[in-house]
Amino acid sequence: MAAATLTLSSKNYSSWSLRGWLMARFAGLDFSEEMVEQDDPGARAELLLLAPSVRVPRLTHGAISVWDTLAIGEYLNELKPKAGLLPADPAARAHCRSICGEMHSGFSALRAALPMNLKARFPKFTVWSRAQGDIERVTEIWRDCLQRYGGPYLFGTGRTLADAMYAPVATRFLTYDVPLDAACAAYCATIMAMPEMQPWIDAARLEPDDIEELEVEF
Repeated sequence: MAAATLTLSSKNYSSWSLRGWLMARFAGLDFSEEMVEQDDPGARAELLLLAPSVRVPRLTHGAISVWDTLAIGEYLNELKPKAGLLPADPAARAHCRSICGEMHSGFSALRAALPMNLKARFPKFTVWSRAQGDIERVTEIWRDCLQRYGGPYLFGTGRTLADAMYAPVATRFLTYDVPLDAACAAYCATIMAMPEMQPWIDAARLEPDDIEELEVEF
């Protein structure tokens, strides 16, 4: 199989990098990492929600280059169909694609008010009303999936693209001390306990440079 490289930006701040990385790990793809420098203007624009499109992460696989996290997920599903990145049942598969698409295109208030920051903790953080609406929709999605498919992941016992897409939200809820019901708190704990998460978090803690704009408690 052709060599694969996943281009990433910050492991502390980049939710899209985490999503793409988890998808590749869930798929069992052997890949190397290429980190974009944090002072790269394009990378900073994406992290600060100023870029018109998100081109990190990018998966390079032989002569194929795939960017945009949803496109990476679909490519990996075609490449590794036995990995279970999408549910086998057609109805569940359509549901999985729908909530992945909702995360991909929505929740702008949550992204702006609660940027991903794995090294930080903000106890009793005050959440803006618009961001609270996004939080309520995310937790509604989680409760519905967990009840419908039985957990511990969103579509049952196996990890799917949906868990990769919502994993950065779980980290945000912990960073900003967001109150959660028992089912959603348990799902956050399940995500954070995944074996893939610890090496990512360890690497995030070693990043030397903070992005000041994402360190403001507002």
